[in-house]
Amino acid sequence: MKLWQNFLRPNSVAEALQALVASPTPACIIAGGTDLMLDLQQGNHPPVHTLVDVTAIPALTRLEVRDGALFVGAAVPLSQVAASLLVREHAEALVEACCLIGGPQVRNVATLGGNVAHALPAADGTIALMCLDVQAEIVDLTGSRRVPFPELFVGPGKSALKSGHELLVGFHIPLHISGQASAFRRVMRAQGIALPILNLSVWLERRNGRITRVRVSSGPAGPTPRRIISAEDALCGDPLNNEVIERSLAALLEEVSFRTSPRRATADYRRHLAGVLLKETLESAWQRAGTL
Repeated sequence: MKLWQNFLRPNSVAEALQALVASPTPACIIAGGTDLMLDLQQGNHPPVHTLVDVTAIPALTRLEVRDGALFVGAAVPLSQVAASLLVREHAEALVEACCLIGGPQVRNVATLGGNVAHALPAADGTIALMCLDVQAEIVDLTGSRRVPFPELFVGPGKSALKSGHELLVGFHIPLHISGQASAFRRVMRAQGIALPILNLSVWLERRNGRITRVRVSSGPAGPTPRRIISAEDALCGDPLNNEVIERSLAALLEEVSFRTSPRRATADYRRHLAGVLLKETLESAWQRAGTL
């Protein structure tokens, strides 16, 4: 059985949007296809008439500093993100996450936009971006807009993007300045292809030996990717030490909702891992931020 009827490869954002609107429904965006193809083959995705391949659109494949921010196009392969010195300079947590997604062959075709648009609560790229104060750029036939990254997610596997009408162009990440740093850690099953048992990202600002600003994200910590605000509040204003980390962990465990997954981990094991990952990630970001 054919998984789709028509395949289009537009060369511009305008062509892609026109293709989505004009094609017989249902039409679907494809980039790397590492998630979409499996979902179609396994019957976990509604039938598709037209696939619109966006990997030839320059606006979606750029990785550059633009208008005072680091722009990462939605169709940039994960291997390119992981190897980028620009991304390492301004968003080290994202490099660490992209280095861990799948294997080299997957990373060569899978895209950051696909990782995000799939909207899984523990997608590594998504959790890394969640702590980086990212703005997502979205276009439709009426124009473009930027939205705060957390607003992209409405439920497990459900993004706020309007299928067949909107296109995720890329991500605008604030540039690094002295005293700021980020880090990402995860634990996963040994075979190396499953979603993480638990992952965690941290961005922090260090001034005069104290944490002045901080963002923490972990997944899967609920139905959608999210920041852990109570854990952030427990860290702000203090130097990083074991007492502060324990206080932040207690707040995190009170706020999140870890569940038992028969194929991955129990809720109790995830609660244990949360303490390990929070300590490792905070200490890494703190050391990278240096002294100021």
